[in-house]
Amino acid sequence: MKNIKVLGSGCRNCEITANVITLAAKQAGVAIALEKVTDIAGIMAYGVMSTPGVVVDGKLVHSGGIPGPDPVRSWVEG
Repeated sequence: MKNIKVLGSGCRNCEITANVITLAAKQAGVAIALEKVTDIAGIMAYGVMSTPGVVVDGKLVHSGGIPGPDPVRSWVEG
């Protein structure tokens, strides 16, 4: 199971990012644990200055803007 965190204030882009990740995992048949981190200290702990940020299994893989479908697929399948 992949542990994925979406870092952000809960803004529209953060919600879209979480939905895109959930959909990609469902389509790939991959189980994920998705957590939304909205606490500013928690977000800053990853060094994210622009949200949304995405952390996969403890590693920051994206920040700033909604990620495209190809990277999201690689995160859930990889």
